[in-house]
Amino acid sequence: MWEYLKADYEMRNDKVSVETVDESIPHSAIRIPQSDLPPIDRTYKLFIGGKQSRPDQGYSRKILGPDGRVVGEVAEGNRKDVRNAVEAAHAAEAWGRGSGHMRGQILYFIAENLATRADEFAARVGRQEVDASIARLFTYAAWADKWDGAVHHTPIRGVTLAMNEPVGVLGIAAPDDVPLLGFVSLMAPAIAVGNTVIVVPSESQPIAATEFYTVLETSDVPDGVINVITGAKDPLAKVLAEHDDVDGMWYFGSAAGVKAVELASASNMKRTWASARSRDWLNPKVGEGREFLRRASEVKNIWIPYGE
Repeated sequence: MWEYLKADYEMRNDKVSVETVDESIPHSAIRIPQSDLPPIDRTYKLFIGGKQSRPDQGYSRKILGPDGRVVGEVAEGNRKDVRNAVEAAHAAEAWGRGSGHMRGQILYFIAENLATRADEFAARVGRQEVDASIARLFTYAAWADKWDGAVHHTPIRGVTLAMNEPVGVLGIAAPDDVPLLGFVSLMAPAIAVGNTVIVVPSESQPIAATEFYTVLETSDVPDGVINVITGAKDPLAKVLAEHDDVDGMWYFGSAAGVKAVELASASNMKRTWASARSRDWLNPKVGEGREFLRRASEVKNIWIPYGE
């Protein structure tokens, strides 16, 4: 009997045929009913090994805007997530053996892709910060194949080559006051010279950084070169400083956080760059340049003898 039944809407006569549509009405004047569905709650994941991954514990934290309104949720990383990120960073060590030209091209690509989404990011952090972030990426893209070493003369017959090499795996705890620019200003010089990084973005406003890894996904960045772990900055920075397979640690935050990072790194003799002083990240004189490239490099001296 099912074949003889009809749905209610088939029995109604309120359908409008195609012939009755007034073609003179412009499409812009046609009103489409708005959906009554509530907005989808989005929880930003971690970015490890080139993929968005769920946190080990499954916890998240709410992020509030300046008006106190919830603007999103981000994953709460822990020690296990740091361990996974370190493994991914070591798996990408070929990044440091590649050419500076290749790294520069990828940084240019990141900057171009961020520029195409400038309006979207400007709605979160402001146009000035977005423009400065794009300019900073272009700056380090230009530096990537120009950060060469030097030749030093020695008292005896020979020369000493000072070769700039990447530190290795760098842990980075970014400042809180400029969430996107602070992230870019530390990440870009580190990868420009061949390091792989694990970045803990701004604790209070991390969404600009979690949106940024959607830019990375379309910019040919090899898996594991840039890893992002959101959560409580000081505890995560301490875990990175204690980790024996992390070669260097950069921290920009509180005085208590600086002390904890330096004490935690003492047992493994890790290189640290920790500062509790505020910095004008928008100013290129203090927010970029050789200081950052030097901190991201190790110098290997090679003595080469020669005679008459």
